[in-house]
Amino acid sequence: MSKKRIAVIFGGASSEHEVSRLSSAYIINSIDKEKFDVVTIGITKDGRWFLTNAPTDKIANGEWENDTNNKKAFISPAPTVGGLVVLNSDGHSEVIKLDVVFPVLHGKNGEDGTVQGLLELSKIPYVGCGVAASACCMDKVFTNIMLRDSGIDEADFTWFYTYEYKRSPEKCIEQVENALAYPIFVKPANAGSSVGVNKAKNREQLINAIEIAIKEDSKILFEENIIGKEVECAVFGNEDIFASIPGEIAPAKEFYDYEAKYQSASSELYIPAKISDELIEKVRETAKKSYHLFGCAGLTRVDFFVTEDGRVLLNELNTLPGFTSISMYPKLMANCGKEGKQLIAELIDLALNKNMA
Repeated sequence: MSKKRIAVIFGGASSEHEVSRLSSAYIINSIDKEKFDVVTIGITKDGRWFLTNAPTDKIANGEWENDTNNKKAFISPAPTVGGLVVLNSDGHSEVIKLDVVFPVLHGKNGEDGTVQGLLELSKIPYVGCGVAASACCMDKVFTNIMLRDSGIDEADFTWFYTYEYKRSPEKCIEQVENALAYPIFVKPANAGSSVGVNKAKNREQLINAIEIAIKEDSKILFEENIIGKEVECAVFGNEDIFASIPGEIAPAKEFYDYEAKYQSASSELYIPAKISDELIEKVRETAKKSYHLFGCAGLTRVDFFVTEDGRVLLNELNTLPGFTSISMYPKLMANCGKEGKQLIAELIDLALNKNMA
């Protein structure tokens, strides 16, 4: 049997571009080369697509962009093409047929349903959640509204559009202060893994946090401060859903921000989480319920707060979680017996078996 050709897309026009490179290096190294042929597609921060043969260390550190052998390329939305269109220097093009795409793109322009929409049009199977699930889980306001209406416990919240704040900042600030007590978490709705997130302990800090958040997105979310353990659960599957034993994070900083997630090795990870067996099962069941609610597929990391009085509050769902050396999703799956090479192979199988719209 001929080997399946897997395209790994990395980088992207996103604030999480650098993390995507690290995740893709892990995933490329974990793909079983005896079973799969690998094609690597890099996207620069300004949105240019290239077919590259750069080694994974050059992908991880960003030096791949300087490779003189890179070729301009793009995935055609036409299903009759079914692959990557490569533009050669002589002006001619060629098509590389693709069996599966692994979009290792975190944050905007990748994890938010945009690339998934392109792949749906192309009819090329891909790893991970579909358009709607990706978009809804990426948007923290949509996530909170759906969780509230489904009865899944979460932090109290309010939100507004950035244009509303620019028109009437005092009215918006009063809205937040009437809904929530300090300290308050301020989050761009669509910026990804804790980018632009700040904790405001008074009005002055709230205003500063809003000014930072509005640079990242057109919608701003405000949440009550929850005191509890930060617990994460890896969910895997399409129709048949598996939830891992949860892990716990002791952040290196006051809260688990972008730096603590991806740039600091001093955050402590505990697997299993230091909570009761009963709460572990509650986390797992809630993770599966939310996965089903949003229509997730392939993989998602579901993040929770677990309080001393036994509340399990869902914080967010990450449809393409980090796959770096310090990332929780691959660590949780390895703890369940799915090490890197097996995990990636099974995610590719899930993509091939997923029903595309």
